[in-house]
Amino acid sequence: MKTYLKASVQIAVLLVSSSLVLAQQPSPQEHVVALKASLAASQAILKSYEWVETTVVSLKGEEKSRQMNKCYHGADGKVQKIPLTSPPPAEKKRGLRGKIAEAKKEELTDYMKDAVALVKQYVPPEPVLIQKAKDAGKVSVSPQPGQRATLTFMDYLKPGDSFALVLDLGNNRPLEAKVSTYLDSKEDAVTLDVKFSTLDSNATYASRTTLNAPTKNLSVNVENSGYRRQ
Repeated sequence: MKTYLKASVQIAVLLVSSSLVLAQQPSPQEHVVALKASLAASQAILKSYEWVETTVVSLKGEEKSRQMNKCYHGADGKVQKIPLTSPPPAEKKRGLRGKIAEAKKEELTDYMKDAVALVKQYVPPEPVLIQKAKDAGKVSVSPQPGQRATLTFMDYLKPGDSFALVLDLGNNRPLEAKVSTYLDSKEDAVTLDVKFSTLDSNATYASRTTLNAPTKNLSVNVENSGYRRQ
């Protein structure tokens, strides 16, 4: 009888403890609110900074272009860019083969531009889109070791895409993100890997973003560095 009572008490304690732990777990809404506040605070601080953005486009592992821009926030709050590098002179080939090669090059160049533009749509994370996904019930939270959690937003920007963001629960700052999306169609799938860093002022920014487009053997790497106050 005593053994039975002791076992019953232990089970009751475990159930109560489990209930308390579950009750202490932040809800998706609380995670979203904390994340949005963290992103807004960082963006406010970053408006007083200038930095260098380096964009490298590679095809089949071979670097095709490298563009460096000095960036800063203008009076309207939008990011302004001043080119620090000049594009290489275009080489034109003669004849029919030259026209075909030129057409393919223009098509690839347009694709590169679209790929770079796509990166800008996902990075930095947009609080409005985060809230939209949450309101639609399309956010899930997965606890991770070391006081971290992964917030996954479905249909974040496009139907069928996903934005998985690893959050530091100690300060609600994003650490990294993985995006599965596409350009014009879902057959043209691309992925983004994002790494976040923090300045001495506690502002968090996307330090490196890599886009991979397997169907085109194309990769785009965007690195932000050299932050300093204006």
